[in-house]
Amino acid sequence: MTNFLLNVDAGMIDWARAQFALTAIYHWLFVPLTLGLAVVMGIMETCYYRTKKPFWRDAAKFWQKLFGINFAMGVATGIILEFEFGTNWSNYSWFVGDIFGAPLAVEGIIAFFMESTFIAVMFFGWKKVSAGFHLASTWLTGLGATISAWWILVANSWMQYPVGCEFNPDTMRNEMVSFFEVALSPFAVNKFLHTVTSAWIIGAVFTVAVSCYYLLRKREQRLAIESIKIGSIVGLVASLLTAVTGDTSAYMVAKVQPMKLAAMEALYDGGKDQPLTIVSAVNPFSQPDYEKGGEPALKIAVPNVLSFLATHDFHGFVPGVNDIIKGGYKNAKGEIEPSLEEKIKRGQEAITALGEYRQSKANYKGKEMSDEVKAELQEKSDFIKANMKYFGYGYIKSADQIVPFIPINFWAFRLMVGLGTIFILFFMVTLFIVYRKDITTAKWLQICGIILLPLAYIASESGWLVAEFGRQPWTIQDMLPTWAAVSDLSSNSVALTFFIFLALFTTLLAVEINILCKQIKKGPEYSES
Repeated sequence: MTNFLLNVDAGMIDWARAQFALTAIYHWLFVPLTLGLAVVMGIMETCYYRTKKPFWRDAAKFWQKLFGINFAMGVATGIILEFEFGTNWSNYSWFVGDIFGAPLAVEGIIAFFMESTFIAVMFFGWKKVSAGFHLASTWLTGLGATISAWWILVANSWMQYPVGCEFNPDTMRNEMVSFFEVALSPFAVNKFLHTVTSAWIIGAVFTVAVSCYYLLRKREQRLAIESIKIGSIVGLVASLLTAVTGDTSAYMVAKVQPMKLAAMEALYDGGKDQPLTIVSAVNPFSQPDYEKGGEPALKIAVPNVLSFLATHDFHGFVPGVNDIIKGGYKNAKGEIEPSLEEKIKRGQEAITALGEYRQSKANYKGKEMSDEVKAELQEKSDFIKANMKYFGYGYIKSADQIVPFIPINFWAFRLMVGLGTIFILFFMVTLFIVYRKDITTAKWLQICGIILLPLAYIASESGWLVAEFGRQPWTIQDMLPTWAAVSDLSSNSVALTFFIFLALFTTLLAVEINILCKQIKKGPEYSES
């Protein structure tokens, strides 16, 4: 078991990746709505607590019911997602389980405990606990879901920016040396803020879309108008925060994942004074011939903006795909970046040293080691640790293996940013009309509100596509490629479960949509007093 990294079988990689991507995509359909609706229903119950008007209690109950339906589906897909680390990615789990498992364990202990405890009070505690305790339970349910997202994103961020760990050649595992460095890395903090605020947008768009449906149907008008006001305020604040954190995210990606940024921009040859591409004719279905250099056809760009986003200097150097492969430029740490060839060489030397270290250990198992042998082992151990940041490159055979599929990154990034801009404009216009005009007569706006709902999900999923496709081929950035992280399973087994999960998740999604639609058509239940 402990020698798995020295004998890699890449037979089932594609199916394992496809299954994980399938599960993550479906899971991320449910989670952002949970996080977003938690804010909306919390605000509405706060209105009830302050005003004691039954309308706000009924409104809060209505949105809580929709929250509960979605919450259950998110939990189901999330549990399957975590189990896949053990089934399909057991090599990965062994290699970094000591680190990756910690945030997941904290999530289970704290976040799940909070959610499962207070969600029961939120749904069944009306008239059984005080209004203040019930309000606290509602907010704590949302806080529990948000804390859950925090630890999941800590784990994900560590894969993209591995810090706070040290490799132990005796156990063949990376071991955590600083919990706080893992939990509070700048990458994790920014990813959490960007992801959660983008989830609030989903909740806000959902709230506005349902309300627009009621206005078009000329029913539940008070609920619709008040919900549009709250949803639009939440949506506008979240959209602006998402834009700000997105800017920080781009800066961090430029520092620690320059290849991802190059793929997002279809930047083949970098340099100083780089423009930000608005759009260009990148073929969405095939990998461009980046080796030829140059730039995509019909490129429309804003001068110097990419340099500013990536380095906070309008004249800063941004490496392109070919620069990263050739190396020789000064990276974000001020060091000369090694070429891919040099990284592969160091990675292979580290793997060889690891093999020799373990063979020596096996030869002397149960025997007394001389000082000379101990010194030799220590030297190899130090060499392995010094070159651990290139360890994964030892499995790379050619340059094309470290270049992610550029078209997906390029277009998904533009979809995300473009739709995010539309949401800001939409929420601003909606707020103006709902406060200054008669929104019940603005049918065009009501139709737009409904149309934007699927677009919000497209924007959200596009963000994840950029985050995950952009870091390929790495399971752990620069440390472990996907083909060294998979389990030793038959690809047929994983393919079979892929289709089972596809059918299961599609059914779950259809069931959720069906139940949500029925509840929305039914509308809120108004109390007598």
